[in-house]
Amino acid sequence: MVSLDDIRSARDRIAGLAVRTPLLPLKDGRPGTWLKCENLQRTGAFKVRGAANRIARLPSDCRGVVAHSSGNHAQAVACAARARGLPACIVMLDQSVAVKVEGTRAYGAEVVFGGPTSASIQARADAIAQERGWVLVSPFNQPDIIAGQGTVGLEILEALPDVAAVLVPIGGGGLISGVATALKETRPGIRVIGVEPEGAPTMTVSVRAGKLTALPSVDTVADGLKPVCAGDLTLATAQRYVDEIVLVSDAEILDAARHLILREKLVVEPSGAAALAAVRAGKGTLPDGPVAVVLSGGNIEPSRLVELAR
Repeated sequence: MVSLDDIRSARDRIAGLAVRTPLLPLKDGRPGTWLKCENLQRTGAFKVRGAANRIARLPSDCRGVVAHSSGNHAQAVACAARARGLPACIVMLDQSVAVKVEGTRAYGAEVVFGGPTSASIQARADAIAQERGWVLVSPFNQPDIIAGQGTVGLEILEALPDVAAVLVPIGGGGLISGVATALKETRPGIRVIGVEPEGAPTMTVSVRAGKLTALPSVDTVADGLKPVCAGDLTLATAQRYVDEIVLVSDAEILDAARHLILREKLVVEPSGAAALAAVRAGKGTLPDGPVAVVLSGGNIEPSRLVELAR
């Protein structure tokens, strides 16, 4: 599994592309709560950390990269590939948020629509990678990806040394795997809480089963948290380091996103607001002391933004 040294090496490797995002106090809500603003990251989400680390480590004879994503990983891979001078082909969902599709193309990537499910776009991406001889860049279940995402945890520790708990949204588990590793291998007593939508309890189901378990379907407003299955690496890391996983409803997620926009003055997409939704709904066992909440992304559909801002 990924180590603390892997994450520290990744921080040095991605420093020229990923930015150090601020940790801001929650102005209205639970005292002692801090917001790790990955919505202010380059490409608008944490995903660029892992993509930059993975693509930086590809061999010199790599001819191009392929990825499958609903949107945030798509933009991250496109950005990191352009920085290295590699062509990129991204397979996206037919229903991917338009602003994420446009963002991916803006970084110079070719976009291919591969169907309505995570399984269908993964199959299409696998086929394209094989046809072209390009490297497939996993969205979450790969050591370099996890190490890159873990740099979020290092930054939280440096900015808030006495942090008692950290809440992290879970899609496929790459972010929480990296963050939990950074936290637990530095200070094992920090409580790590994962947050999933009720309509996409991907990691919850696998942890309870004790093995990878695919969901038959997912249904949530949080489009970045919709993989139907976690990965073997992310499941193993969650089993080792994550203290608790809680579920939040779509209504709670949208309430948190609206709060962030109107009260905290932060534009955050529904997926990025899931962890704060748990705090606001009183879910998860929080110890005394400072709590950090990861706002994982801010690539929100303009129409959704208008709706929440009313």
